[in-house]
Amino acid sequence: MSQYDHYFSNYFIEVGVSQPWAVFLNMLVLMFILSAIIFITDKIAVKILKHIFSTFASKTLTKLDDYLVVHKTPDNIAHLVPLVITIKLYSFVFGDYPQLKVFVLLIIKLYAILLIIFIVRSVLRSLESHFKTLPRLKDKPIDSYIQIAMLFIWIIGVASSLAVLIDLSLIDFFTTLGAASAVLLLIFKDTILGFVASIQVAINDTLRIGDWITMDKYGADGNVIEINLSTIQVQNFDKTITTIPTYAVISESFKNWRGMQASGGRRIKRSILIKSKSIHYLTDSEIENLKKIQLITNYLENKQIELKAYNTAHNIDKTVLINGRNLTNLGVFRKYVQTYIEQHSAINKDMHIMVRQLAPSPHGIPLEIYAFSSDKRWVNYEYIMSDIFDHILSAIGYFDLKLFEMSPTDLNITNNDQK
Repeated sequence: MSQYDHYFSNYFIEVGVSQPWAVFLNMLVLMFILSAIIFITDKIAVKILKHIFSTFASKTLTKLDDYLVVHKTPDNIAHLVPLVITIKLYSFVFGDYPQLKVFVLLIIKLYAILLIIFIVRSVLRSLESHFKTLPRLKDKPIDSYIQIAMLFIWIIGVASSLAVLIDLSLIDFFTTLGAASAVLLLIFKDTILGFVASIQVAINDTLRIGDWITMDKYGADGNVIEINLSTIQVQNFDKTITTIPTYAVISESFKNWRGMQASGGRRIKRSILIKSKSIHYLTDSEIENLKKIQLITNYLENKQIELKAYNTAHNIDKTVLINGRNLTNLGVFRKYVQTYIEQHSAINKDMHIMVRQLAPSPHGIPLEIYAFSSDKRWVNYEYIMSDIFDHILSAIGYFDLKLFEMSPTDLNITNNDQK
């Protein structure tokens, strides 16, 4: 095409334009023609490639190609066509201006780097959208993976651009960059910490989207809705959003309830306080009266036979109730609660069920219920636990036991002590 590169300048000289102006006008005309070619080819390439992608996507079962179209991957790839044309023709347009030609080449290189980054970014975004639709990956921090990949792409892109600007090879540029690594580490401290934390979270499966976590320091108590390179977003149960630095889940303690959600039940661990003065040995008449409670009828009958046999065999003087083996109202009540919990329809029978007495305290004798509800949903779990304790608190009076409650006398003693 060298025979045409001065076609317009020759024409301008023939019509009486001076040589410098003729050369300049020649460049402007060729630049206008090149711009028109770039514009037209870009529109045609985008339209053709987008049509091909859309047609192909409509005929396939996978959604990945649909996401490629949504995130404009065909559009970005199509921009390569006018870029190639520009690389082939720019020297033809700016041949008479060597310095301008060098500057235009610099712009073309920078644009090529930026275009490649945009193409890779659109592909990564398409993969991100596609992976989020896969059931096996729904609870994985896909955002973090994509952001890590994009971070590397941008680092390489920026480094390449700087290397182009200072006319230095990429290897030499990174060698020079090593000297400034301390400054970069300080500037990108949070990003680097987040990057490392994201990798650890992903490898160790510490956290997933959808996990219920509790982190008191940040006021987080809810479900993880997003995990990215720098932050983790938690939607609390009051619908507020808490943002936690990604590296905090590696360096600090938090509670993940995933284990409970994946298990067969949700733990109930709560105790009631029984007034110690209400605990006593049961007389025969009291035992007979308690036999009317159906859940412990068989237990009391069998226990009576067992205790009577033992006391008889050992010649125990039962004129004094403390002698030998005896039943207590607290022990029988504990057995009643154990049986009640074991037969409760909402309790998982395959997990631990225990009613135990804890160490005595100044506020009475704690009787703890330890079991697991089959329904792990919060509202239903609270209903089940309340239902159980409604019954237990109502039943305690049948065993001649009393709950510890601070009486007005106790309050006066407490107030006097405080004075």
